[in-house]
Amino acid sequence: MLTIRNLYFRHSHASEDILKGAAFSVSEGRITTLLGPNGCGKTTLFKCITGLWHPRRGSILLGDRDLLKLSYAERAGLIAVVPQEHDPPFPYTVADIVLMGRASRVSIFSLPTQKDRLAADEAIEQIGIGRLRDRPYTRISGGERQLVLIARAIAQETPILILDEPTSHLDFRNQILILTKVRDIARLKGLTVLMTLHDPNAAMQFSDRVVMMEDGRVMAQGAPAVVLTRENLRRMYSLDVSVISYDGTHIIHPRVMRNDRT
Repeated sequence: MLTIRNLYFRHSHASEDILKGAAFSVSEGRITTLLGPNGCGKTTLFKCITGLWHPRRGSILLGDRDLLKLSYAERAGLIAVVPQEHDPPFPYTVADIVLMGRASRVSIFSLPTQKDRLAADEAIEQIGIGRLRDRPYTRISGGERQLVLIARAIAQETPILILDEPTSHLDFRNQILILTKVRDIARLKGLTVLMTLHDPNAAMQFSDRVVMMEDGRVMAQGAPAVVLTRENLRRMYSLDVSVISYDGTHIIHPRVMRNDRT
């Protein structure tokens, strides 16, 4: 289990904290989604977890291990990250990009081993992108690129998978495809998955747990149907919505005034 305890962060030149006591946990084999408006602290939290930034107070634990005390290389053996966007400077093949996920397991003067290549091949097959193996990464679609980045993270073989807005800039079909793959891989591998989304409907459909953030704090957390209420969403987004039960799930519908023209 990944546990965030009482996390505070501010930049060295700033007088106010960005994170203000954020606290929650992420269970193994489950997907936890961070939901909140721009500027609420989601990206800052991710950078603290991955070690890019260091909080001034609090702890980040994987089981009983304090991630804040680990080196960057040690963290790379525990955490795989799927960024929003990735633009490589060279037209590497898809297979090469996925193999890069093994970098933390290969010493600086060594080449990837047969075990590394097998791990990359297995990740490619699990994500279902074998047809793309030899294609240049720079010449595939946005949705396909996101699948490649997920395969690269899987090849890294870490217990924690972090995804920063994995569906940004994708069309509706690819959004569903990506989130379905993430959910299936989390179950299959027993991964501890933490991701950010902007769409509360996607969070409702694909999360086991939702953490709603507001101004650097956790506003609410729990099962999606419990925390994604009309009242919480109205407070978070300053927008009136309806939460409708349909076909065994819940749909969040913004209550927008129509301006019909005759």
